[in-house]
Amino acid sequence: MVKKILIGLLIALVVLQFVRPDKNVATAMSANDISTKYTVPDDVNAILKKACNDCHSNNTTYPWYTNIQPIGLWMQHHVDEGKAELDFSEFAAYKNKKAAHKMEEVVEMVEEGEMPLSSYTIVHTDAKLTSTEKATLVAWAKALHQQIKSLPTE
Repeated sequence: MVKKILIGLLIALVVLQFVRPDKNVATAMSANDISTKYTVPDDVNAILKKACNDCHSNNTTYPWYTNIQPIGLWMQHHVDEGKAELDFSEFAAYKNKKAAHKMEEVVEMVEEGEMPLSSYTIVHTDAKLTSTEKATLVAWAKALHQQIKSLPTE
């Protein structure tokens, strides 16, 4: 009985290898990228690229192991969730109230150490933020939050 279950699981795993989620890779910068409407200093942009953009933009870098299922499906689910919460590639299209709230959430998540996710930084150790990088990102997000709050509501 155990042998039949193991064979069934092996067959399911092999079949699962033919399931390929769509890749989140844009060919060009989005017209709604955050940098098209707001200032993103170079140091902040570097932090976003290293620790945020894989899950919060249209440009995910896919490591080799995402070609193995179910790992690839799990990662794509994380990317989809991340972009649903905050998408820097579409940020300029957000209404001012939503954009201000998203910057408020960035501050909260970074200050509380909830972002980047620990499940992400285990494998992507370079995405771990130093205290200086956290302070830089938080200061930028707070300033942008205030800037957006001062704009008329749409």
